[in-house]
Order: sequence, then C-alpha cells, then structure tokens
Amino acid sequence: MNGSMRLAVLLASALFAVGCGHQPLPQLPVQTEGSADDRSVLEGEWEYEDGGSVVLRLDEQGNGTYEFKDGRFETNQFGGRIWGGKWYQKENDREGGFRVTLSADYEEGEGTWWYDRIGTNASPLKKGGTFRVTKKTSVTHLRDATVEP
Repeated sequence: MNGSMRLAVLLASALFAVGCGHQPLPQLPVQTEGSADDRSVLEGEWEYEDGGSVVLRLDEQGNGTYEFKDGRFETNQFGGRIWGGKWYQKENDREGGFRVTLSADYEEGEGTWWYDRIGTNASPLKKGGTFRVTKKTSVTHLRDATVEP
C-alpha cells in the first residue's frame, strides 16, 4: 500500500471512529422562572425503571442522588418536555448521559441512557438502554401546602 493510500485509509478510519461516538445533546433554550419549563417540576422523588427500580431524589434544579452504585443525577438541559443530563456512579466508576421525554403533566416519561465513560475508557463500546420514570412525591407541593391550625 503506498503512502497516499495509507493516509486515505487512516483518515477514513478516523472519521468513522469520530462519527460513531455519541454526540452531546443540543443546548435547549433557557426558560424563565415560573414557566411550564421551570426545572422545579423535577423536584421530589422519581421511580426509575430499567429492568429494576431505583428511586431518584432530586432538588429544585433536577440534581440529586440514587442509592444504586452510589449514583448521582445531574440535569443540564430542560425545555418543553425534554429533560437531559448526566449520571455518575462512584462505586463502579461509570458515567454517561440521559434524555427523557416527559408527559404533558410532567409526572412520567420515557428515556434513553448511554455510557460516556467506564473506568479509564472514555470511548466505551458498551451501549446504554431505555428507561421509564414516574414521579412519586413532589417536594414543591409539600413545601407550598398550607396547614390549618
């Protein structure tokens, strides 16, 4: 194989490898406080189902924790009914992303998740999957409720 042919094969391989990687989610527009797209609708406990069930405990920004593998959930995109972000698992040294399409009432959603890193491998071949989330409790509703003496 001559030099130019090797270069062409190398470039094609590089482009193929880059093209197969997971692309980050597009940035969604910033919403104003109090709108239907306010992240506070994420606050509370959510049941995450992907074969098994895990409870996510999220704050008013959609960030929080879950017990499985000492997990952490981080919301970095929210607009319309689309919710996206990152997940981290300290115990098994993994992280990745997620994207959820929520129902019109923001009480449940269908999503996908993927790996961004497994240990030191920043380009894992292992695929993610699909999941479902269901709102269990809303801290906001509890906080806003008034109690009669």
